[in-house]
Parts: sequence; structure tokens; C-alpha cells
Amino acid sequence: MAVTLDDKLVVAISSRALFNFEEENRVFEHESDDRAYVELQRQRLDVPAAPGVAFSLVRKLLAFNTSEHQRVEVVLLSRNDPVSGMRVFRSCNAHGLPTIQRGVFTQGRDPFRYLRPLGAHLFLSANEADVREALHLGYPAARVITESVRAGDANPQEVRIAFDGDAVLFSDEAERVYQAEGLAAFQQHETDKAALPLPDGPFKPLLAALHRLQSAGESGGATGMRIRTALVTARSAPAHERAIRTLMDWNIDVDEAMFLGGLPKGEFLREFEPDFFFDDQTGHVTSAARHVPAGHVNSGISNPLRAGGG
Repeated sequence: MAVTLDDKLVVAISSRALFNFEEENRVFEHESDDRAYVELQRQRLDVPAAPGVAFSLVRKLLAFNTSEHQRVEVVLLSRNDPVSGMRVFRSCNAHGLPTIQRGVFTQGRDPFRYLRPLGAHLFLSANEADVREALHLGYPAARVITESVRAGDANPQEVRIAFDGDAVLFSDEAERVYQAEGLAAFQQHETDKAALPLPDGPFKPLLAALHRLQSAGESGGATGMRIRTALVTARSAPAHERAIRTLMDWNIDVDEAMFLGGLPKGEFLREFEPDFFFDDQTGHVTSAARHVPAGHVNSGISNPLRAGGG
């Protein structure tokens, strides 16, 4: 039987998203070619890299796997060269992630084109251009904010993931009204359309895949791990109703919903303690990154320079 990833949640992740390669990256950025960078990685082959921003998310997702049921696949998808890739794999082993066995290292070329054969449900990278292109191709993707605070250890049995609503889980339809006509028009628009589900946003497929993973874990071969999700949005009543009704229409539950009415999200996220937070607006991501691991979703009207948009 041919090997397939069709029945798994597939996360594609770059080296800098999984591990802290910021010192090495500074060498790369300050040189005219990559020879110094490659030599530094060669010298450090036996030095495990420190965990990066998305390490906690990956480690916990992999904990859903058992010897009988492999439900999560994490694949390294990186612009690194093969020598640097060898160090990444060694770092995985050193940090207890031996189930990460697949990787694509493109030595500077575009890696996002390999998302299609992987069937990825999520792509995490520190490279903004790669994230834009992945989103343009229809894959949930976020630029990892490498200076983000790392996830804590308070919830070892829960994968905690927080999502913004508009332009992330949902389309940016309502956000366009808000930016064009203001808050009152936005509230009226959402009240008038409260019974009409919002169109899908770029991260709806990831939320659906997480829902399937949680259901599969509960039905058999449980590892004690569970997923806890939160919708963290600048919406407030009465615009909350359309968001909730949309999730009901998808038949997908979230564990917590925060309708903050424009309050800064960072302190609320600090209390939720997610392993990762996704938002399309750089201000919210910057606020969040002071407290939790965060990623920018280059999607919607707040990010006009999307791939294909000039």
C-alpha cells in the first residue's frame, strides 16, 4: 500500500519557526552569499538549536500520535540548504521530536509549492513572502513572529490555539464595511445579516482539521491530549451573533469566545495561554507577541499587498 498523508493533520513548518535560528539568520542577512551561514551551521551540527516560537504547538500536536494511530504529521519545509537541514533533524531528535522524519530543503528557492503534494493544513514560516504566496494558493499560513514570548508549561495535556475572526476564520467581508463606512455601519451590516453565515476565511480549513483531530482522539486510542480553541475578536454585541451563527452553521465548536470591542487582545491572550495565536492585523499580533506565541496572517483588506495584488 502506498504511503499517504490523507488521513492526518499535516503541519508544514520552517526551521526558524520550529527552532531559534536567529543568530544564524543574522549571519545570513549580513553576508553577500550564504557560504558563511552554511559554514556556521556545519560547525554547529552537533549543537541542538533552542526551541523556537512554534515548538510548543508542534510538540503538543505530535503528542496525539500513538503507535496504533498516527494522526498528525509535521514536515520541515525550509529555504535552508541540506547541511542546515541535517542540523534541524538532529535538533528534533535532541528535543524529543523523533517523529519528525520528513523534510524539504530548497536552498533558497521557494518552498511553498510543496504544500500541494503535502496536502498541508497549516504552513508556519518566518518568511513573509512565502506566507503570502501560501495564502494566495489557498493554504492556511502565518508568519511566525520570532520575537514572540514562548508558550508556558501550564497546560501540558492541551493544545491551545486562538484565532481572530474576520479575515482569519471568516472572510473579510464585514471588515471591509467597517473600514469603508465606520463602526455604526459595520454593526448595522452584521445585525441585518445575523442569520447569514459569513463566508469562509483562510483558516477555516485548519479549524475544521483540528475539530476532526479532537473527535478522532475521543473516539479511540486516546493519549490524554485534547484541543482547546478560542475565538478572540474585536467584535462586540450585536455583531457577535453572526460570528457564533457561522460556527454553528459549520458545526464546529470553539471552547471560548472573546468579543473585546476593540480592547487590546494581548492581556486576554496571556490569560488564555495559547500555544499559538493567529491574527491578520499587525497591531493585534504585536500586542499578542508580548504575551504569547503569535503569527501574522497576511490576508484581507488590512493587508492590501497580498500576493497577486501588485
